[in-house]
Amino acid sequence: MIRPTLKAGNPHCSSSAGASKHITGPRNLAFSIRNVFCEVRGVLYLCAMLIAFTGFMGSGKTTVGRIVADALGCPYMDLDEIIVKKAGKSIPQIFEAEGESGFRRREKDALEKTVAKYSESTAVLSLGGGSVTVPGAVSLLREKTVCIYLEADADTLRARLEGETEDRPLAGEGFGERLEARRPLYESAAHVTINTGGLTPEEVADEIIISCL
Repeated sequence: MIRPTLKAGNPHCSSSAGASKHITGPRNLAFSIRNVFCEVRGVLYLCAMLIAFTGFMGSGKTTVGRIVADALGCPYMDLDEIIVKKAGKSIPQIFEAEGESGFRRREKDALEKTVAKYSESTAVLSLGGGSVTVPGAVSLLREKTVCIYLEADADTLRARLEGETEDRPLAGEGFGERLEARRPLYESAAHVTINTGGLTPEEVADEIIISCL
């Protein structure tokens, strides 16, 4: 289920407390792994890391990101919300007025400034589904964050988005093709990939925390 590509602990950790940790035993523990994460929160805070969630629309970046941030007791940010707040208009309105290229320019600026501000802090950032298409985003995420790719197939994503596509300008025609075109970028940016199919957001968060301990 988990395909970690980061084996030796947090690459941004300057303390020996960041040495690789492993949890063994059955996954159906009687307590939430998130509780274990909270118990070692002081150690994790010695290893400052900006955790960035990437993945296609409907992958659960916002929901899972909030759960993980709550477990860590650290700030949570949503890149789309940052863009909307600065622009003073919704994402559909930005697309209508400026096109996708205009939105991507705003996204690039917001991503670079957010990473620069929080790269030395413990925080959680949920990216937009297309953030990885921004020039320089993949290398930035690899070098300055712990990037987690929440993976799911097209059918699973469509089911999750049912009735929620009104505010998503790119959720219509070409959905599957767009997903496949972005998949290599998600994979290139990610230190950890988790297949979220069949998992609740809480279960995904547990898997993430196991990976990061």
